[in-house]
Amino acid sequence: MFSDFTDIEAFVRIPRISAVTVGPRGRVVAAVSEPDESGSRFASALWELDPAGRAPARRLTFSERGESTPRLVPDGSLLFTSRRPDPEGGPGGDATAIWRLPEHGEASPVARTAGGLKIAGVADDGSILATTSVTVGADLDDDARLRGARKDAGRSTIWHTGMPVRHWDHALGHLSARLVLVSPDGELTDLTEDADTVALNAGSADLSADGRTVVTTWTERVRGGQTRTGIAVIDTATHKRTTLLAADDDQEYGSPLLSPDGSHCAVTRWTISTPTDTGYGSLWIHPLSGGTPVGVDVGDLTIREYAWRPDGTLLIAGDLHSSGAVLTVDPRTARVRTLADGAVFSSLAPASDGSVYALRSDITTPPRPVRLTPEGETSELPAPGAVEALPGRLERVWTEAEGVRVGAWLCLPESASSATPAPVMLWIHGGPHTSFNAWSWRWCPWLSVARGYAVLMPDPAMSTGYGNAGLNRGWPRRPDVVYGECEALLDQVLERPELDASRTALLGASFGGFMANWIAGHTDRFSAIVTHAGPWALEQQHRTTDAAAKKMRVHGHEDDDPEWYRANSPHNGVARVSTPVLISHGDRDYRVPIGEALRMWWDLVSGWDGPPETLPHRFLQMTGENHWVLTPSNIRVWNEAVLGFCDQHVLGADPVPDVLPW
Repeated sequence: MFSDFTDIEAFVRIPRISAVTVGPRGRVVAAVSEPDESGSRFASALWELDPAGRAPARRLTFSERGESTPRLVPDGSLLFTSRRPDPEGGPGGDATAIWRLPEHGEASPVARTAGGLKIAGVADDGSILATTSVTVGADLDDDARLRGARKDAGRSTIWHTGMPVRHWDHALGHLSARLVLVSPDGELTDLTEDADTVALNAGSADLSADGRTVVTTWTERVRGGQTRTGIAVIDTATHKRTTLLAADDDQEYGSPLLSPDGSHCAVTRWTISTPTDTGYGSLWIHPLSGGTPVGVDVGDLTIREYAWRPDGTLLIAGDLHSSGAVLTVDPRTARVRTLADGAVFSSLAPASDGSVYALRSDITTPPRPVRLTPEGETSELPAPGAVEALPGRLERVWTEAEGVRVGAWLCLPESASSATPAPVMLWIHGGPHTSFNAWSWRWCPWLSVARGYAVLMPDPAMSTGYGNAGLNRGWPRRPDVVYGECEALLDQVLERPELDASRTALLGASFGGFMANWIAGHTDRFSAIVTHAGPWALEQQHRTTDAAAKKMRVHGHEDDDPEWYRANSPHNGVARVSTPVLISHGDRDYRVPIGEALRMWWDLVSGWDGPPETLPHRFLQMTGENHWVLTPSNIRVWNEAVLGFCDQHVLGADPVPDVLPW
């Protein structure tokens, strides 16, 4: 068990559980990631867990390339995806293939494509629905040849015909996502040969238990650079595709999931965001044969995932009041009851006996595999990666801001007292539609607490888990509203004698980075500011992000609403920035392109009046990282740089070396 949060290297090496699944025969398997020896990547392995919670976990897979997305099937075998080489010397390559591990024996490949395969669903007869990518204009048989020719020629050109052109950390336009059906003997059938470059991009799909029906998202381009996503139904025998739910200018759909008998489809309906209203998600259950859909009222819960039980009831997990909950829904009556709360639950895996396996997490606990009984009693299953002792304690705090009750989590070091008051960090979360409600490996407050800091983590306007009113408060992304609520919480906790109001820092990433950038030009109350992947010049970022369609739809052109851009774009406050700022950004970040960091860095450096060697600002550029920091060695460097920068400017410690020693 891990307990030394002062050792960042050891923290990075804690095993991380990313998924749990249960099979028809009651076997439970989890995916567990750990860094490789060099710290260059996380490798995932599959572990079998004891459903009764008595025996220790048993590792099942050991390849250097790792294994992920486990799925247990009726014959007792385990499906997974991996880039491991074929032990029989079959065709290899770097693409992800589907493998099968029997209950007794060695794993063998089931199917592979040049574009790699990801499991989307499994039928009772062993058929697999998978996603892959294919060169535009090609079919599965010719794709490998075309990819090879492109690579051999050193050709990297992409011919764009519309938006979008990028997603998250990769370019779009030269590949087409496809849905393929994999027979039990490994034969591949392309179900979506007519899919263009956007139809299945970032989509989701499901396969019925009898293998006859696929439901999938289907995205189409519309005017003005926009897209709309509906739900399609595909007959696997004829490949005929029909529309179940058509998107329009008011709503679109996502996350289709078929009921066990294949008669109903649960979907998320999203309203289209506007300058006055954010997008709201609601859960609907649609009969495939026609009839009236049923809407599910989940109250303040923000839905994150759902899963059908074998008995036909639906499980819903999501964010609720800076925590989370699991709800059950009767699809006939839409009656909702709470199965479990007080934590965030993910990777829902319903079992045939009525119990549910899942990952449970809160601010003090990383995701741990648990079993929920039909009555909601929770028990943890032994698995790698447990954390034993924290370097401080957790409190819930509240305040009133402009007539609204706003809550936060406060992490306090054990050493904090009126005699030795702790310096304070204010963290602002990303999104903005997220919540500080669970453990985060990327932003773990306990690393800061171990250094003696108190960490305040508010859920201000636009946070999830507080209903549609909470999501829309402060829309469209108004930093003054968010900061007003965060500052009210900060001012309140700084009245406590065990906290030092004279030593504070502000940190944020993504939307939180945008907030940090904006706040830097509006106050000098903080001793240090850390901004990761934060927008800086909004008229630039709104056009260059991979989410440009949504950003421009909501905020419009700067000439149409100059006052909003003048008041809210952080770059307009650069002349007022007096606090030392650490910028960090990944080169492969397409959600907030690195041009934001480059422009901010130029503005800060070129505007510094003193000698260059006295510049207080720093820029940590992470080549190869996307919107998140995912490489183990870079995670260590990032945490050490952030804490060292704060130590220097908040605690008066020695400066971070100009040439990093790592």
